[in-house]
Amino acid sequence: MGQYVAPIRDMQFVLHEFLKVEDELKALPDYSEVDADIINQVLEEGGKFTAGVLFPLNHSGDREGCKHDAATHTVTTPKGFKEAYKQYVEGGWAALACDPEYGGQGLPVVLNNSFYEMLNSANQAWTMYPGLSHGAYECLKEHGTAQQKEVYLPKLVSGEWTGTMCLTEPHCGTDLGMLRSKAIPQDDGSWKITGNKIFISAGEHDMSENILHLVLARVPDAPEGSKGISLFLVPKYLPKEDGSVGERNPITCGAIEEKMGIHGNSTCQMNLDGAKGWIIGQPNKGLNAMFVFMNAARLGVGMQSLGLTEVAYQNAVIYAKDRIQMRSLTGPKNPEQPADPIIVHADVRRMLLTGRAYAEGARAFTSYVALQIDRELHHPDEDVRKEAADEVALLTPIVKAFITDNAWIATSEAMQVFGGHGYIAEWGMEQYVRDARINLIYEGTNTIQSLDLLGRKILGDNGAKLRKFGEKIKSFVEENGLDENLSEFITPLGELGDKVTKLTMEIGMKAFQNADEVGAAAVPYLRVVGHLVYSYFFAQMAKIALEKQDSTDTFYKAKLATARFYFARLQPETATLIRQARSGSANLMALDADLF
Repeated sequence: MGQYVAPIRDMQFVLHEFLKVEDELKALPDYSEVDADIINQVLEEGGKFTAGVLFPLNHSGDREGCKHDAATHTVTTPKGFKEAYKQYVEGGWAALACDPEYGGQGLPVVLNNSFYEMLNSANQAWTMYPGLSHGAYECLKEHGTAQQKEVYLPKLVSGEWTGTMCLTEPHCGTDLGMLRSKAIPQDDGSWKITGNKIFISAGEHDMSENILHLVLARVPDAPEGSKGISLFLVPKYLPKEDGSVGERNPITCGAIEEKMGIHGNSTCQMNLDGAKGWIIGQPNKGLNAMFVFMNAARLGVGMQSLGLTEVAYQNAVIYAKDRIQMRSLTGPKNPEQPADPIIVHADVRRMLLTGRAYAEGARAFTSYVALQIDRELHHPDEDVRKEAADEVALLTPIVKAFITDNAWIATSEAMQVFGGHGYIAEWGMEQYVRDARINLIYEGTNTIQSLDLLGRKILGDNGAKLRKFGEKIKSFVEENGLDENLSEFITPLGELGDKVTKLTMEIGMKAFQNADEVGAAAVPYLRVVGHLVYSYFFAQMAKIALEKQDSTDTFYKAKLATARFYFARLQPETATLIRQARSGSANLMALDADLF
């Protein structure tokens, strides 16, 4: 069922040549001893594990799916998943970027990020089980009590226990202020929690000995809306004093959702029938605490889609080089065969390069954001930490929405390369498309991400965060604007930066008069800013490639060609998007609802 080879060479380019992470990490005391050799060794071993252990389970896991036993409320994962998880835990992969205080290896997020790309390329459904655990770890580490950290964090770090987040209820999705789950205080300091949650990824499974659910619920006399939400830690099994699992807690899986994709992950309906839990943080402040988990999950979904883009691209390339159909329009390229391989055809190359460019752009982007997270959490200078935090906040909705949008495009193009074989299950391509389409929806739909970017992150602070990022782009343009060899990259980058500034001001002014203008412009606006980010990174990577294009390493020639394709074929989409964003809300809101 196809193949996957971790793109270690490009990861090394991004980390060592583009981001120069070794120098960056030297400024972070916790990571000052992490060098290129350590990074490369982790990448090599990660590539072996993901390609050799996880990838062979991807197609079979999708076909088999998870099985729910209604009588026992248990879920059995696909064949091989549990054994692969055991190897993952024994290999220490769960602890890679966790604090040594709790048993972690203390490696940087930027390295863990590259490993997660590999995991998601190899098997997104499987990766969601440990992936959610890392979000639970981050939330508890920041907001948990000393006792909660002592009891639960070592188990999450080791991978012995996994985690989930339980937000959505049948009557409310993103509008969490409507949730109805209740928590009643008990004499022993715990809380008794009742309610129903849906769409809970990895809510029940057989891969770990315990599952820690982070549950949103309302305490008595809580304020209405999102200001009255509290966060609770609700374990599947209540821990004993010695740390082992004890009594079963009444939080159970009522059913598994039937999804269009990601079948190897159990998306559960969870019932809390007086389950015992402990509050995390302060009453009515649960949404703030959960945002740590939610933001980690949004970044994680971006990584899922990067993974799918890469593996779909790889397999489309293999097929395009092997499949023979018709002759090249400029004459036979394989005269000894009855037809040429389809990679000779211009439009097949367009489809392949679309996937390649969106994968390489996303790899640079997500690695950059991961490095900013490391700086936010570990830099000794408070001003640097604040600047990095602002940038992560600005870029997180773009990671989630832009990369998932692009993965839907790229996996669809990759499937198209296969022609009729593309939608036949045995080739595996249709699975990538199904899985990729889900990523646009969960962890906050891409429209929600767009509203967050434009309304909260940009207009909410009068564009301060965007201007700071824009200054970096402006400096790069000014430093390289006179280099004729770079003009094909610098000129469109500078022009797009100016257009984003004007578009932001225009939408902001219109929004003062009519708030619907924000909703009408938000989705195309996010894609425009996403292209600005990619243009900035591709221009920088092109500069490096130009300097080394005469090298015997053909990698740089390929990198330069990919950057040129991006600027010639993908970035021009911004012209249409800007017109859409400027068209206003009238064409959307004029039609009376009864006439739809």
